[in-house]
Amino acid sequence: MALKGTNQESGRPYNRRIVLESIRLHAPTTRSDIANRVGLTVQTVSTIVRELEDQGYVLSMREEPKGRGVPPTTLRINPNGGYAVGIHLTPLGVDAALIDLSGNVVESLHRAAPGATPDQAFGLIGDLVADLTRLRPGGRMLGVGMALPGPFGVESMSFVGPTTMAGWKDVALRQRLADATGLPAFLETDMAAAALGEQLYGLGTEFSEYYYLYFGVGLGGVMVHDGAVLRGAWGNAGEIGHIPVVPDGEPCPCGNRGCLERYLSLEALGRRKLGEAAWVAETAPIFRGAVTIIENLFDPQTIVLGGLAPASLLERLATIASTLPNSVSARRERAAPRVMVARGGGHSVLRGAAALVVSGVLSPRFGKMFAEGREDAPNGREMAA
Repeated sequence: MALKGTNQESGRPYNRRIVLESIRLHAPTTRSDIANRVGLTVQTVSTIVRELEDQGYVLSMREEPKGRGVPPTTLRINPNGGYAVGIHLTPLGVDAALIDLSGNVVESLHRAAPGATPDQAFGLIGDLVADLTRLRPGGRMLGVGMALPGPFGVESMSFVGPTTMAGWKDVALRQRLADATGLPAFLETDMAAAALGEQLYGLGTEFSEYYYLYFGVGLGGVMVHDGAVLRGAWGNAGEIGHIPVVPDGEPCPCGNRGCLERYLSLEALGRRKLGEAAWVAETAPIFRGAVTIIENLFDPQTIVLGGLAPASLLERLATIASTLPNSVSARRERAAPRVMVARGGGHSVLRGAAALVVSGVLSPRFGKMFAEGREDAPNGREMAA
C-alpha cells in the first residue's frame, strides 16, 4: 500500500496529494519522514507542506524540548481545513452528514422518504445540505458525495425492484446533485462507498486484501485489493446479490430465480416477517455458502460484514460463520477470523461518500478510483474530474 511521489514536472498535483495522504496516515509526522516514505526530496516536501499550511489543510507544531537540540516540527491534518457532505440515498429515505477533513462526523440528519421520486429526493437533499453547511459558516465546503444502490447501466437490473431506486432510470444524477446543492458532486454505489469508509476509518487500517459484504436493502460487496476498491469495467463489480444460489428459487426482479439477495438482505428479512434470531437460523446455510463462494473467488484476508444492518444482526451472522465449509481460506496460519464485523460504524456509507470528495485533495489512490471522468459512465453517473 506504499504511496510514492513522482519527479515529473506534471506530477506536482499528484505529489501534493501524496504528501497530504502521508500526513493523514502517519500523523504526527515530519518532513523528513514524509520524504523517506514517498520517495521525494526534503526540499520538495517542504515546498508542498508550506503551500498546504498556507491553504489551511495542514497544521504544524513543535513539541517542548526534552533535552539538547530543537525537536523537529510535526505535521497533521487540520480537521477544520475543509468539509464535505456525504449523502446516502436508499429506497427508504435520505441520510446526510457533514464530515470534516479528518473524517469526523460533525452532524448527521435523516429524512424518511419511501419510494421518493427524483424531484422529491433532490429537494430533500438540497434542504439537508443547506442545513448542514450552515453549521460551519465560512468553512470551506469541498463538495458533496452521494451513494445509492446499484447496479448502473444494466437495462434489466438497474433501477428495477425493491432493492434499487425504482423510477430513476435516465436521471442525470451528478448534474441533479450539483444543481440541488451548488457544490461539486461525486457519485458511487453504496457498497463501494461503505467499503471506502471502512478502508479509511475501520478495518482497512489493518488489512489490505479483504472483501466487504454490504447488507443493505439488497446485498452487495466489493473486493478491496492493495487498499483500493475494485470497481470493474463499468463500476458494477460486486453485485453478489444477483448470483443465483437456489435452483428454481424465488423470482428476482433482475429476471433470474433464486438470487442470493432474495434470501439474504434486509428486504428479505422484512419480507419473511421472522424475528432476527429465527431468520439468521433459517438463512445460515445460504450465508455460509455465500462466504465460501467469496473466499474461493477472491482469497481475501477476511470478509468484513457491514452496511445498513444493525450491529446485532451482523454479530449473529459472524457467529454462525464460526462453522464454515472448507475453502481456500481455511488455513491453519490465519491471523484473523474468516468473517469479521466492520469497525467503521453506522456512518461508514456517509463517510465513504464524503471521502469521494475529499479524495481529490487527500488521496491519489481513491482520487483516481472514484473521481476520474469515464466516457462510458451511464445514466448521468459521470464522475467529476
